[in-house]
Amino acid sequence: MIDVVTTTFEDWETAQLGAGRSVLTTAERLRVLSQFVGDTGIDPLKAQPRDISRWFARKRTHWSSSTRATYHSYFCAFYKWAVRNGLRDDNPMIKLDAPKYPERTPRPVSDGALMRLLCSPMRDKTRRMILLATLAGLRVHEIAKIRGEDVDVAGRMIRVIGKNDKIALIPMHPILVEMAEDMPRKGFWFESPSRPGECLYSQSVSQIVGNAMRRAHIAGTPHSLRHWFASNLLASGADLLTIRELLRHSSVATTQIYTKVPDQHRSDAVSKLDPFRGRPR
Repeated sequence: MIDVVTTTFEDWETAQLGAGRSVLTTAERLRVLSQFVGDTGIDPLKAQPRDISRWFARKRTHWSSSTRATYHSYFCAFYKWAVRNGLRDDNPMIKLDAPKYPERTPRPVSDGALMRLLCSPMRDKTRRMILLATLAGLRVHEIAKIRGEDVDVAGRMIRVIGKNDKIALIPMHPILVEMAEDMPRKGFWFESPSRPGECLYSQSVSQIVGNAMRRAHIAGTPHSLRHWFASNLLASGADLLTIRELLRHSSVATTQIYTKVPDQHRSDAVSKLDPFRGRPR
């Protein structure tokens, strides 16, 4: 069975990468499917709905609601591919209820926390990664892939390769323009020390920034810096469509997850309520 499963997973990996899925996403999907095989000893091409349902049930105390929903989507993607390629006649996921994704709330770092982070001792490389996340809203994998050729200092624009290799031009904050003057004009800004000529892995960027946040006692993850970018754009008066473009989301609904109305704005709105405005003048 091991050889059959291995061949199946190799074919699925090839199909995903060929369809433009990232290496990281593909590896994570394979990891979860492999975990199912390791835990149950069942060939996924022969798994019945009850086998999958029981495995998810056993894991319910180990996974968050968001993780469970994400893993369910991995199984759906795998079985759609298997049916489409004639490896199965049926899709067992059709008989299983899809778990709901929990309502997501933005978790931006606070202004004070960000100031404390930027004022804490760290390597210049780490500080530059943090500035790209907070002033351009870049994801860790986008930071990892920035090249000197992507940066137009004169035009104050930075070319970003985002999810599914979508390319966008992002205006550069004056601090980033000044920073770019000291960065290489060619090649990766954050080159791997062990793979000359190649960029850092996104996991390495996440670890570097995350470690700096922990040393400064900042709650959150590197993605919280992107949340700060979005929330502060909203606070400064930018409309959701503009923020969506800058975050490179496919829909405004996704952007709304990242934006938080500042507490002061909410307080101001409530304080303006007048229960006696209907009184005779």
